[in-house]
Formats: sequence, structure tokens, C-alpha cells
Amino acid sequence: MLAQINEILTMIDDFIWGAPLMILIMAGGLYLTSRLKVLQVRKLPLALKWMVMNEEGGEGEVTSFAALCTALSATIGTGNIVGVATAICAGGPGALFWMLVAAFLGMATKYAEGLLAVKYRTVDADNHALGGPFYYIELGMGKKWKPLAKMFAFFGACVGLFGIGTFSQVNGISSAIKNFFDPKDAYMVNIPRLGEYSWTVVLSSLILAVCVALVVIGGIKRIASVSQVVVPLMAITYVVFCLMLIFSNLGQVPGAVMQIVKGAFNPAAVTGGAVGTMLVAMQKGVARGIFSNEAGLGSAPIAAAAAQTNEPVRQGLVTMTGTFIDTIIVCTMTGISIVLTGAWQVEGLEGVQVTTYAFQNGLPIPPQVSSFILMLCLVFFAFTTILGWDYYSERCLEYLSGNKKVVKVYRWLYIVAVFIGPYMTVSAVWTIADIFNGLMALPNMIALFALGGVVAKETKDFFDRRAKEHE
Repeated sequence: MLAQINEILTMIDDFIWGAPLMILIMAGGLYLTSRLKVLQVRKLPLALKWMVMNEEGGEGEVTSFAALCTALSATIGTGNIVGVATAICAGGPGALFWMLVAAFLGMATKYAEGLLAVKYRTVDADNHALGGPFYYIELGMGKKWKPLAKMFAFFGACVGLFGIGTFSQVNGISSAIKNFFDPKDAYMVNIPRLGEYSWTVVLSSLILAVCVALVVIGGIKRIASVSQVVVPLMAITYVVFCLMLIFSNLGQVPGAVMQIVKGAFNPAAVTGGAVGTMLVAMQKGVARGIFSNEAGLGSAPIAAAAAQTNEPVRQGLVTMTGTFIDTIIVCTMTGISIVLTGAWQVEGLEGVQVTTYAFQNGLPIPPQVSSFILMLCLVFFAFTTILGWDYYSERCLEYLSGNKKVVKVYRWLYIVAVFIGPYMTVSAVWTIADIFNGLMALPNMIALFALGGVVAKETKDFFDRRAKEHE
């Protein structure tokens, strides 16, 4: 019976994360790129400048940079290390090319999400700035669309608690720690009704639950304050080691780039027919790109709405840099490291093992040190993802229930879920979370198509006004 349920859930998951959703999100990105006249290229330098320059006198709860780091905390996760490896192993080096195409279009989508989040946000009785797809659906599209807004909020609340924010991330952390400190299961403990587990798993889950509790109980301001320190630090550390790897193997870089470009259009020429057609490379790359940077899923605008700004366009540009950092920088670094070291071709390796192989064989430092660095990056990336998704889920639940007491109860349930995460082995939990994650995109993309004209007008008015001020 359980096997049949898992099979049905997997079929639903494959359908939702299949061609229909990818085409919808890519079409949305293409539509917005066209309406905004390739704004993600024209205004990227300005966006990067504003990313670190906070707006004076802006209304909101946290700085624009802190809001961006909160959004990045949820997107820069195990997917940037593990997911990229999985995509390249399944779709060949060409998958990285299509991942970058998805990110390029996704930057326009993220811009629109950030803009709409600030334009249609509300402020509650406690002076908390609230916004996201549920508000721009209800206030931008009209009250009759409120059921669509409720649908998004329901899916968002479920995603955090049922897996993406808790179980899968905690499993990633405990597995990474165990594989490094106790790979041969030398230090085991028997837990009644749960079975035997390594002491590293037990201790890491306990420490992690305490750390998460200390942060999430403080709300958005504490989540943002932790994220704006941890996210840049770990992202820069990871990118620096990837660059070390690339410069240490500079002679292989041109060949790796050729493999990526050639593999995007003719995978068989690179893989010897091992991974199938161009369609497979495209599907794996686009799916991983969307899943990594979450452009179109509607999660980032929930954080963007809390930014201290009076200009929706300005926050849209800052939000857009999230996709640039997450996929075009971090995922590209991972992908090139894997391709130039040939890690994707080593038989028997999967997921994080592929990236670990690349680090161990490509960096000019002892393999044990490179493994430790990768483990640290994985742990901190997954930890910040837990924090980011708690905030997203709480805002979704607050919109659904309108009751802050429910949110407080949810917060404690979330902490419990983090603690029990390493002991959850039912694959259905992850599949259900994956389904809810995909379903979030449907109401959000409908809103982005419906409000594309609003985004284009706001953008034109802002830059016209800015041009007059500088005359």
C-alpha cells in the first residue's frame, strides 16, 4: 500500500515539475524580459550598487540588503552544491548552459516579484510590513482573486513544515557531518523505536534545533541579522575556493567551456550518447535552475516586502540580484568545477560525492581539508535555508489565519520538525513537499502575467522620474 502511495506521489511530482511548469515559468520570464526591454542586463550594474547601498528614510522592517540576504538564505542551499552535480550527471555538461538561460530569464521574473511585493504590501497593527504573492494577487488583481491568494499561502505554509524548510535540509546537514566525522559508523547509539544512529547525527540534530530556536523565535529581524552575516560569508568562502580550483586548473577551462556549450545542443558529442538528447540536457538544466533560484515560485517577494524602501522598482532590482548571485555566480562555479575535473564522469558517485570529488582532486590543498570546507559550506547553506523558509511559512500562515497565536504555535512545531528531521526516512515526506513547492508557482505565475503591465508602467515611470531629477 505504501509503495503504491509513493508511486502515485512520484507521478504527481514528475508531472508538476515536468514540462508544463517549466514552460510556464520560462514563458513568464521571456514575457517580462520582453516587456522590460532586457532590464536584467541594462540595469544590472545599478542593481548591484543598490544591493549594498541602503535607501535613506525607507519604510519597512529590515534593510534592503538584509531582505535580500533573507531571500538568499532560502535559495542558496544544498541545491547549489548537490543539485548542480545531479543535473550535470543526468543531463551532461550542457545542463549548466540551460541552467544559466533559466537564470537569465528568471532575473526578470525576480525583478517583477520584488517590485510587486513592495507596491502592494500592507502594514499591520504592530507595524510589521507584510507582502508577497498573496497580497499582490488580492490587491493587484482584485478581491475576486482572493481564493488564488489563499491557495498560494496554503501551499507556502505546507512547504516549510513538510520538508523543504525542515526535513530535507536537516537530513543534508546531519549526513554531511556524519560522512565527515563518522563515515564508517564507528560511534553508534540505539534509539528506542527509531533504530541505530551515529552519535554525530544525534548531536547535530540537537545543536541544530537549539540554534534554529534561538534565531526563529526572534522573528524577521533576527533571521535577517543572522542571514546578512552568514549568507555573504559562506557564499564568498565557497566562491573563493571554487575560483582557487578553477585557477589551479586553468588549462582545462577552455575545454570545459567547450563541453558545456557543445553539450547544450549536442550532448551525445560530449557524453558519447550516455545522457540522451538536447531535450534531456535542457530539461535537467532548466529544472535545476528554477529549483535553485526559485524565480517564479513566489517565495522571495515575501522577504522583499519587509525591506526599508519607498521605491518598488529599487527593491525589484535588489531582489533581481538574488538570482544573479545564486545561479549565475554560485551554481556556475560549482558546474565548472565539476566539468573541468571530470567529476561528473566518475562511476558510482552521486549528489554531494561528485562535488566532493571535484574539490578533493582540483584544489591544491589536502583532500581532507577540501572535504571539511565543503561540509562547512553545506551545513551553513542548509542552516540558512531552514531560517528563510520558516519566515516564508509564517507569513503565509499569518495571511491564511490572521491569527498571530497560530504563527507562534507553528514556530514551535517547526523547531520540533528540525529536531526530528534526521530520523525521518519516509520518501513520501520529501515528495509531498516537492509537490507543494511546485504548486506555489501556479498562482504566482498567473499573477505575474496579469500584472506584467503594472510592472512595466512602474518601471518606466520610475526611470523617467529619475532621468528628470538628473537633468
